[in-house]
Amino acid sequence: MTIKEDIKLDITPKTLVGDLLNNFPHLEEKLIEIAPVFKKLKNPVLRRTIAKVTTLKQAAVVGGVSLSRMINELRASVETQHAVSPPYFYEKEDLFESIKPKPVWVKENQIVKEYDAREDLENGNHPAAKVTKDILELKENENYLLITPFVPAPLIKIMEDKGFETYTEKLVEELVKTYVRIK
Repeated sequence: MTIKEDIKLDITPKTLVGDLLNNFPHLEEKLIEIAPVFKKLKNPVLRRTIAKVTTLKQAAVVGGVSLSRMINELRASVETQHAVSPPYFYEKEDLFESIKPKPVWVKENQIVKEYDAREDLENGNHPAAKVTKDILELKENENYLLITPFVPAPLIKIMEDKGFETYTEKLVEELVKTYVRIK
């Protein structure tokens, strides 16, 4: 399967199951593996109707699985399937590889504000507005720490587009720290 180059789909809590499967058909099997209840997606009627309005957040609730697990596994499956040219939402995943050293500016004692977004994300609340407000208050040599259950790639892109420097590290499964500072 080839990724549609003109479509750049983020795999986030708000991603519609139908859009996900249209862009990455092989993820149907991954969804079924994550939660067998998703076998219903093989029904063409359900696929055309429910999948078009159901977000991954809603699907995680229906499947009885954690949202972060679902997103992490779907992203990993896309990366495995498309190892040569992964979609842009996944480029940031390599930021926490052990071969990349932590930048000298990432210092715990310079964190002026910390936001653990894991609970908000589980509840379907997107942290973009809060994070944007928080980082705009940063001064030179101050760090902001965002804690999430998966790499917040779309949000990282937004912060970098606004002129901030970021560094992301995955500590354990479902614990990702993203440090932010003014460039």
